Amino acid sequence: MTYILQYPAIFGMTLGAIFGIFLAIRRQGKILDMLQYGASCGIIGGLLALVVNVVILRMG
Repeated sequence: MTYILQYPAIFGMTLGAIFGIFLAIRRQGKILDMLQYGASCGIIGGLLALVVNVVILRMG
């Protein structure tokens, strides 16, 4: 569990990619749609996790 918390951007990117893939599956997309949704949601998730990490580090 501590390994996940050491790299929050990778954790957020992974969660975002999984969310994007499931979103494309729910919308009945093809494999390229799944890849595109996964990549874009993964980038968004990674950036959000990075911003949250910076905010938390600045507070403490």
